[in-house]
Amino acid sequence: MSRTFASPPTGSTVAVSDTKADSALTHGLKQRHLSMIALGGVIGAGLFVGSGTGIAAAGPSIIIAYAVSGLLVMLVMRMLGEMSAANPASGSFSVHAERAIGPWAGFTVGWAFWVLLCVAVGLEGIGAAQIVTGWLPGTPEWAWVALFMVVFLGTNLASVKKFGEFEFWFAALKVVAITLFLALGVLAILGLLPGTDAPGTANLRGEGGFMPNGAEGLVIGLLASVFAYGGLETVTIAAAESENPVQGVAKAVRTAMWRIALFYVGSMAVIVTLVPWDDPKVVEVGPFYAALDHLGINGAAEIMNVVVLVALLSAMNANIYGSSRMACSLVARGQGPKRLGRISSGVPRTAVLVSSVFGFLCVLLSYWRPDDVFTWLLNMTGAVILVVWIFIALSQLILRNRLEREAPEKLVVRMWLFPVLTVLALLAMLGIFILMLRQPETRDQLVATGALTVVLAVIGVVRQRRSVAVKGRRPVRTAH
Repeated sequence: MSRTFASPPTGSTVAVSDTKADSALTHGLKQRHLSMIALGGVIGAGLFVGSGTGIAAAGPSIIIAYAVSGLLVMLVMRMLGEMSAANPASGSFSVHAERAIGPWAGFTVGWAFWVLLCVAVGLEGIGAAQIVTGWLPGTPEWAWVALFMVVFLGTNLASVKKFGEFEFWFAALKVVAITLFLALGVLAILGLLPGTDAPGTANLRGEGGFMPNGAEGLVIGLLASVFAYGGLETVTIAAAESENPVQGVAKAVRTAMWRIALFYVGSMAVIVTLVPWDDPKVVEVGPFYAALDHLGINGAAEIMNVVVLVALLSAMNANIYGSSRMACSLVARGQGPKRLGRISSGVPRTAVLVSSVFGFLCVLLSYWRPDDVFTWLLNMTGAVILVVWIFIALSQLILRNRLEREAPEKLVVRMWLFPVLTVLALLAMLGIFILMLRQPETRDQLVATGALTVVLAVIGVVRQRRSVAVKGRRPVRTAH
């Protein structure tokens, strides 16, 4: 009697893995590194600077906007945590999408995320350089970006432990800064800070009321808040190189709720309670500076410049790391050029170098072609994080049922009220897409990101069909 040995079906839980790549990577991240990466991932430059636009649009109702978008992010992280604890992988959601939907899905979401991180590296470098040139006028911005790139290229090429140490201290500084801000803010609101009077609810009920620009303003604030949460996904990528990946992911996900509520929603509540929402400083110099200046904190501008600089450098470091690991994982699964996946001394050095060079190329484009190519790049990556979240939700919807049948013991972290909350999260994401289409400011981003996603999906489908065709032409092995 003969039996045919076929390849596992597409989407099987054993059909795809980047285990070879993960085993070649070193497991140099300790639990303290992973915990602080999870904390620091929540506190980005988008919170310190970008939130001003949302406040100007939504007024005090920005609290609701951040609470709603924060709830969505909690659900996404819970879904991602469930899959990552069951199957820790440096490719994270790309691996999960490939397991659940097929190789084309892993290819699409993986390379879209890689492009997003590389462009983000360039943007963060430009932002950091602008702060430094403010302190040292006359020095060229590109030179500072190049210096930052070299530093973080060096730390990421050296070892994952070096990356972890840098990110640990960067994240620690951000956590201390936001904690001190919240403490000062609460004391001022209660009237316990010397030299300040309790504002009561005057600013919450002030010019125009709690929702001064109506539902339209709330929508703009909601869209601004959604994209401020990017960066949380890095912890599930880093977990694959930690001492205990399952425990690390589980702990990070379970503490996501209070971190989001405290840092984001808490900060917005403190700011709009202390400062009138229509204060020009909220947009011009940032809401955190406006709040500190309102409290009479000497040197508020320089304090916030230092904090924002740290946040930008932290994001640069994390995004070089995340992009290199995603590229390495894709190559290990046959989804990219083999040279990009070379691992030396436990580090995917070629991927680190290529990701950094791509990021620096984006910086040069901001000087060479600021009005067309660079703007196109920004729009193209503007809504990628939403595409990633949709793939995460679809993957979890499929893999949860499969895991319950085949390996229930791997469900260390479980999505709440499955499948109801997963479906609701998907509907919320589709709702955000519709809102983006209605807003002229975000419509171009959505169209450009959609074009990138479609192009990658078509390439992924073609590659998948070719792979299936090649396998179909191979001789069938038999056993007797």
